[in-house]
Amino acid sequence: MASRLHAFNRFELKYLVPVEQAADIRDELAERMDRDLNSPVGGYGVWSLYYDTPQLRFYWEKIEGLKFRRKLRIRHYGDLDGVTDASPVCVEIKQRVNRVTQKRRITLPYGAARRLCDARETVDHSAKESAFIQEVLDLIVRLNLQPTAITGYQREALVGRASDTGLRVTFDRRIRGRDRDFHFGTRTPENRFTIPPHMSVMEIKVNERTPYWITDLAARRNLNLVRISKYVQSIEAFGLAPRSVFHVDEADCPPPTTPDEEQPQEQRPAQHDASLKVGAQ
Repeated sequence: MASRLHAFNRFELKYLVPVEQAADIRDELAERMDRDLNSPVGGYGVWSLYYDTPQLRFYWEKIEGLKFRRKLRIRHYGDLDGVTDASPVCVEIKQRVNRVTQKRRITLPYGAARRLCDARETVDHSAKESAFIQEVLDLIVRLNLQPTAITGYQREALVGRASDTGLRVTFDRRIRGRDRDFHFGTRTPENRFTIPPHMSVMEIKVNERTPYWITDLAARRNLNLVRISKYVQSIEAFGLAPRSVFHVDEADCPPPTTPDEEQPQEQRPAQHDASLKVGAQ
């Protein structure tokens, strides 16, 4: 059996950027970068089911800034419509060692991934995949990991050219999630925005060193590094843990005002909240 295991290390820099500004930055980057072949115009969906202990160990490791920490998740790329047990997903261990982000993952059919992570059963694998499969099972059983939160967003990705081949920049928008109904195929999921919908997360990912022209762009556009985690944001948005100093709240980044929003809250159209809920689905 051929190995489906993939692993890589990199540095990641994150910025919280208004969606309209992100579009301008993306267009500027496109002058020196190429669109990822897997990223169509408008981007693609990314959905992740995160596992954690009943005491939220992985969440607290992130909050406390431990130099070594990790997370386990099942990730699906693309639209969730029509997800079946045969749909390909990635079972992934993402870990942080000092400033380096490391990812190891295996691609499995969704049904096999659920047997591995939910039923805690081994699945068919090659000899090269054995150590990773056993590590996943050990984490789940030893720490009693359980499905905890789902995150989803629309991603656009650019990749570097020539001397910048290790460079990748992603723009994630419409960041939402839920704390129940953990099957990817749930027909009417109750998603909600976990980061204000007018904001996006820009990530610069490099194998070694960030190109000078990228840091110049960030400085020229007054971009500030943020310590943000979509998983942490979901945990706090759903009240599973108190909001930390890293939590992104709409009060910290208010949306552009419209004539309706300049009215007192009680006079605004009733459709405002309903449209946000619908938009998160």
